[in-house]
Amino acid sequence: MFDYRYHALSLAAVLLALAVGVVVGVAIGDSNLVSSAKSGIVHDLSSEVSSAQREAGQLRSQLADQEAFTNDLYPIAVHGLMAGRNIGLVFLGGSSNHVNGLVRDAVTQAGGDLATVVAVREPLDLPGLAQEAAGTRYAALGADRSKAGLLLVERFGVLVGRQLVSGGALVGREFLSRVRGRLLSAFDGQLVRLQGLVVVRADPAGMTPEQAQVTAAFQSGLIHGVTAAGVPVVGVELSSTEPSQVSWYQAQGISSVDDLDAQAGQAALIYALSGSHGTYGTKPTADSLLPNVGGAAAHP
Repeated sequence: MFDYRYHALSLAAVLLALAVGVVVGVAIGDSNLVSSAKSGIVHDLSSEVSSAQREAGQLRSQLADQEAFTNDLYPIAVHGLMAGRNIGLVFLGGSSNHVNGLVRDAVTQAGGDLATVVAVREPLDLPGLAQEAAGTRYAALGADRSKAGLLLVERFGVLVGRQLVSGGALVGREFLSRVRGRLLSAFDGQLVRLQGLVVVRADPAGMTPEQAQVTAAFQSGLIHGVTAAGVPVVGVELSSTEPSQVSWYQAQGISSVDDLDAQAGQAALIYALSGSHGTYGTKPTADSLLPNVGGAAAHP
């Protein structure tokens, strides 16, 4: 039996197909129409690009103004905070002239002096250190691989830390000079009493598990020796440092700055050396960009 509904649907489908064909055919065949559409799209894109370029130019100008303002304000913000103070810089592992320069600039602008810069040789040369320490308890360094041996390494680190910041004011002050050749890969400046210490730790990659344990024991001991002497310690790194060492600094209970290559990071370093305590910078581990200036107390 003939179904009119089926016929109507078929007719509608045919008409729709014809309509689509006509539209597509016109679009393909009419080059003026295509050209006009293309011109419209290009014009719109050009307008958007020009607008974006203007906005980018305005943002660059604003950023330049803000940087200029910051550069003018920074010396005022840190002026005199390090006046008369000797600051030390310790590289645990490889040293960096770039980091050295950033720390020196920050300390100098605040009126201080970067008096001592050292780099600890890692992994530690325990046999060589034991030889230089002949006649002392540390002549046994490396002889015992048990926990007692690691404890001796940690105590050695404590002594080095205390003597480093004391400037040779401790009894047995010649000890650090005796082991310096085996312990340090770089030394610049002089041993004087320090009022602050900046620490830069490199990731101990490429070490055996035993070497890593020895290194960790010495590093922890060194930090403990410095803090026990009442000297503020701040761990620093660059914005690009990977892997970050902030968690290690936190584990040692010292302040840290994760963006030393930024002016805010240099300001944070100065305030941390002046007594503020916290984790500063721009990485997820940071508590804040800068310390609370009101909380920065003068350190004797």
